[in-house]
Amino acid sequence: MEKSKTAAEKLAERKARLLELHKKRQEARTDNHQEVVAEDARKKLPNNWEARKRQAEWLLADDKARAEAQAAGKDYERLKLLEVSALDADRIEKKKKRKDNPDLGFSTYEAQTARQYTRLVKNMPARDMNKYEKQKAELGDAFYGGPNTSLHSRTKDTPGAINNMVKDLEQQIERRKKYSRRRIYNDDADVDFINERNSKFNKKLDRFYSEHTAEIKQNLERGTAI
Repeated sequence: MEKSKTAAEKLAERKARLLELHKKRQEARTDNHQEVVAEDARKKLPNNWEARKRQAEWLLADDKARAEAQAAGKDYERLKLLEVSALDADRIEKKKKRKDNPDLGFSTYEAQTARQYTRLVKNMPARDMNKYEKQKAELGDAFYGGPNTSLHSRTKDTPGAINNMVKDLEQQIERRKKYSRRRIYNDDADVDFINERNSKFNKKLDRFYSEHTAEIKQNLERGTAI
């Protein structure tokens, strides 16, 4: 009788373990299905979804902090500036300048001229309205110019304006000196390229792999390579 009970208990334990394994398998299936659905949903989202999400969270946090500052009677913009270091402030200022007049590299001469014009206009001093009105009264209709207008000897540049022009030209000359110049071609150098682009590529390879491929290159030049 005891043996029969022991066998029944063992059977009950096995059934309990089997039921537990079955339950865990169902939970695993449910978790896997939920993960597959979530991954499929993530794939359908735009590529910049994470960045947009972080931006939205930052905007919400910023609005909340602004409301709390206003409720406390504090200047939120001043509080933000107190948390910014000098290095970060300088970096933000430079970023704003690049955004206002971005340097996208050379595309066309027209774009380069427009970029230089924008830079020069920003560096111009504030207009002297008194001088403007005085010159307008002296020149009359010629002030606005035209195809038959001659301003020769009627206007005269101030010494300060001339000095500013000279200073700007000197700065342009100094900037041009820093530009990279085209390297002079060496007639005695080995010709192992077919064009300028291939020459630059070969030089780049030599910088990284010359010590490893020197023997192979010599064998190819001698014609003894296997």
